Amino acid sequence: MSLRFRPEARLDIIEARAWYEERAPGLGHEFSRAVDAAVAGILRFPRAFPKVHGPVRKALLRRFPYSLLFLVEDDDIVVLACFHHRKDPRAWAVPGLE
Repeated sequence: MSLRFRPEARLDIIEARAWYEERAPGLGHEFSRAVDAAVAGILRFPRAFPKVHGPVRKALLRRFPYSLLFLVEDDDIVVLACFHHRKDPRAWAVPGLE
């Protein structure tokens, strides 16, 4: 399976990493490692993650209050967002996705 990130998801990750790095040197790197670990799990068993809205699935990040929201489409995995758990869930919604 191939995995790709929507531009919005990449931006979410970049912004979160920068925020953590500003708080403590090296913490941004730890955030990136948590994202990498979640991506590895998704690639291994994408359908093992729970559905949270229609076909959208969620992979929790270790140590951080974020989830990767993604779709499994045939042989592709599309990461829609890196979502902070305190945000309004409607903020990541993709129009037309049910």
